[in-house]
Amino acid sequence: MADIDTHDATPLASPERLLRHALLADTAATGAVGALAAVGSGPLGELLGLPPGLLLPVGIFLLAYAALVALIGTRRRISRPAVWSVIATNGLWTVASVVLVLGGWFELTTLGTVFVLGQAAAVAAFAELQYLGLRRIR
Repeated sequence: MADIDTHDATPLASPERLLRHALLADTAATGAVGALAAVGSGPLGELLGLPPGLLLPVGIFLLAYAALVALIGTRRRISRPAVWSVIATNGLWTVASVVLVLGGWFELTTLGTVFVLGQAAAVAAFAELQYLGLRRIR
């Protein structure tokens, strides 16, 4: 049986695999929500009880953030400080989302409350997976 040269191959159990997948899943979800908020700010605002004037810039920010996270996650060598900044930003986003619901500044619909808290939970999960992935590549 011949030896297989795997020098340039990425092993299936690569220590970076979880981190890369967590970053790219974050990219996809953030990009999707950003596009929805930017393009559909009016109808989405009515459904959620959030002003379109808030959703449009948030959507644009999320699209830019998704592009940055994609750049970080697709680099040959992942920058630890860059990942820490993603984890911190995701943590801040999660807290801000909960504060938005509890603050009572907007008349969120039931769907709006569920959406804001649901995406906050998803973002917190991404941050946790990114943290776990970062620990694996010590």
